[in-house]
Amino acid sequence: MADTSSNAPLVVIGAGGTGGHMFPASAFAAEMKSRGWRVGLMTDERGRIYTDGFPADWIINVKAATFASKRPDKLLGAGLKILSGVKDAQKKLKAEQASLVAGFGGYPAFPALAAAQRAHIPIIIHEQNAVLGRVNRFFAGKARVVACGFERLDRLPARAAGNKHVVGNPVRAPILAIGDEAFPPVGEADKLQLLVIGGSQGARLFGEVIPPAICHLPEEIRARLKVVQQVRAEQLDTVTAKYSAAGVEAELSPFFSNMPELLASSHMVISRSGASSVTELAVVGRSSLLVPLAIAMDDHQTGNAETLRDAGAADVVAEGEFTPDRITAILTERLSDAEGLKARGAAARSVGKLSASSDLADLAEAAAEQS
Repeated sequence: MADTSSNAPLVVIGAGGTGGHMFPASAFAAEMKSRGWRVGLMTDERGRIYTDGFPADWIINVKAATFASKRPDKLLGAGLKILSGVKDAQKKLKAEQASLVAGFGGYPAFPALAAAQRAHIPIIIHEQNAVLGRVNRFFAGKARVVACGFERLDRLPARAAGNKHVVGNPVRAPILAIGDEAFPPVGEADKLQLLVIGGSQGARLFGEVIPPAICHLPEEIRARLKVVQQVRAEQLDTVTAKYSAAGVEAELSPFFSNMPELLASSHMVISRSGASSVTELAVVGRSSLLVPLAIAMDDHQTGNAETLRDAGAADVVAEGEFTPDRITAILTERLSDAEGLKARGAAARSVGKLSASSDLADLAEAAAEQS
């Protein structure tokens, strides 16, 4: 049984902002707990949204901010807020006698990493995207390990290149389990399920473009298709009416709580290309059509998507080219070839990193043991 007593070593995780940072951190935390480590989490109010079930012995909010603003008054306020967050993090690290601090990106990771550096506590970082984020970029040269989710890691400082380790992105156990299941049946009598997950940054756009694209598919494809789509509440009636008029079976909702089950039963997925989405598609082995978020920092979503595109598993469409006609053409080609969907799913699976959590934990323990 894992030793979670006060004598067990403690890893403190710094992460926040989005689920893209928090979900891999949670999977890593679970692995460290299983090895007898205590786990602490430093995050912020936005990160708190994703902490339900987070396997930590304690969770605290720390003050954090971005320096993205060009206004002097905003920069001063951000600096004071960050300084306060670092001081609070220092007190907590000292009181809890942390052995290691692991940063998973997002501005709330900064106070934890900065406090660890001041206290001479070993640090490691994990970058989920194909482009190193700003906080991780700042600490990359000081970290004992720069772990990353993809082979490609743009913006990595030269001095940190020797510490780069490709481990993949830790994913939740229910998602990992799907990869061991058989691909959904693709016989002529079987329905083809298309899963459309827009997320907070995509549901509106997807709700405008994808329904007319699907409604213009050949009748033989529409008759065989089932669409499961995340749709904003104010679009539900309109989208429902469009699919009904076109004779397309559809299951629509602003939010799906059974994502593992939906991924398992789907043959193809349309999604943004955040790190977690791309990683899960690779782990479960599904063909996809990816639409990178145009405003994403450093265009990192395009870098993420290209991992699956280059493997022959995904079509990548920029927002500026995301039109009903373009999507109809792609879906007509893909959904007309059910066996091809299965092959593209296998191609996605070939780049999935199934042991990311344990590989990252191995690196973490080794870093903590260094003198």
